[in-house]
Amino acid sequence: MRVLLQRVSAAAVRVGGEVVGEIGPGVLLLVGVTHSDGEAQAAWLARKIAGLRIFPALDGPSGFDRSLLDIGGGALVVSQFTLYGEARKGRRPDFIQAARPEIAQPLIDRFADLLAAEGVTAVARGRFGADMAVSLINDGPVTLWLEAPAA
Repeated sequence: MRVLLQRVSAAAVRVGGEVVGEIGPGVLLLVGVTHSDGEAQAAWLARKIAGLRIFPALDGPSGFDRSLLDIGGGALVVSQFTLYGEARKGRRPDFIQAARPEIAQPLIDRFADLLAAEGVTAVARGRFGADMAVSLINDGPVTLWLEAPAA
């Protein structure tokens, strides 16, 4: 599993103009799944993200002193199969490494559930397979690429 994490002041997902998920301060998580991913990768990423110290201390304007759990922040989980796109050859990416929807969707849902189980108080989701409009107010900006260890 791969996650592109962005620290945000706020983020939302709209499908057909309707807001289907939104959060205040926290993280926007673009999540990709490959064929060999499973529960272990989802659990590892949920633990890592919940405890990752990427937020500033209360008494300082910058730094990486507090976690998502420390600030009581939210997580917006958005499926993103294109994180497994390969574009080294040609001009059109291929997505052979991306898991099929019947594998990816339940695993992304499980990942969101595991974030909540780790103590993330507000976990919102996009709509799997939909044409989503994602808006965010990037905070920092802080953007990290996370990849779970292979099984």
